[in-house]
Amino acid sequence: MKVLVAGWFSFEKCNVTAGDLMARDLACEWVEKAGYSYDVALALPFSGGVDWRLVDPTNYSHVIFVCGPFPYLKIGLEFLQHFHQCRLIGLDLSMLEPIDIWNPFDVLIERDSSADSHPDITFLSTQPKVPVVGIILVHPQAEYKEKGKQDLANEAIARLINSRGMVAIPIDTGLDPNTTNLRSAAEIESAIARMDLVLTTRLHGMVLALKNGVPVVAIDAISGGAKVTRQAETIGWDTVFSIDTLSDETLVKAFEYAQTKEAQAKAKECQIRARASVEKVRDRFIEAINIENTSSSRVWQEEKIDKSLLIEPPRPTLTQRVINKAQRIKNKTLKLIQH
Repeated sequence: MKVLVAGWFSFEKCNVTAGDLMARDLACEWVEKAGYSYDVALALPFSGGVDWRLVDPTNYSHVIFVCGPFPYLKIGLEFLQHFHQCRLIGLDLSMLEPIDIWNPFDVLIERDSSADSHPDITFLSTQPKVPVVGIILVHPQAEYKEKGKQDLANEAIARLINSRGMVAIPIDTGLDPNTTNLRSAAEIESAIARMDLVLTTRLHGMVLALKNGVPVVAIDAISGGAKVTRQAETIGWDTVFSIDTLSDETLVKAFEYAQTKEAQAKAKECQIRARASVEKVRDRFIEAINIENTSSSRVWQEEKIDKSLLIEPPRPTLTQRVINKAQRIKNKTLKLIQH
């Protein structure tokens, strides 16, 4: 005979948590260790199991309900009635009614009840750890005109996120406003410093990561290369890519490299080298302030300057403003779905 493992993951729209799934997997492991085969009762959005409403209860000798509160609810009573001939085991449950009034289980090993309590069983679960990755994306930069390829860079990062297990943490380095609820430069840097690695198209995303010894995969979203590439070359960080030659394969390899001890050591080297160089910049700056300087390096050949950015674009029509607003809402919604 089989065992059926069930829980709130067996019902739709029951706010299933990570803890519920960890407890489920642990219960399955223990059932197997006891020498029994099992099915798992699952409901959408989970797949691969059985629907408890459709199975023949006589196929199961035991039914285990694992993890979460177990109140006196109609949906729970329907489940219990369907499997009333099976041996019912309650595992890691919070019993809301006093168990001298209501305990529907043949065996109850509760998380907490009116009679006893135990540590949540997920203390014994083992989960593979995935990297915690800061995602720092640059906004469209009009000053680079047609060279700006931010959308292509952001799409490449999105494909990488979707192809690998990771905790992707959006971090906005802007403060006027900040879209990730960070309120100061200190909060932004503190968030970046706690990442395992950073994926970024922003110069300061790269700089603040390396400043804190965090490996970074940087993409220069400006065709032909601009400040991100130049900064990486200046401080000696190699894991920077041009949008012109970027491929998904290259990005995956860089992501894997950024998780290594070698990358961490390299980031630390860049941090030390950059700090030493900036100390020289500091000294040069102080000298420029303190010593009278009769020379000047000013250059202003106005006839050779591109003045296109001085021309204000025409005010958008009402229709265009509505379209722009709809596009912004769409972009925000897509980001929320992705995250």
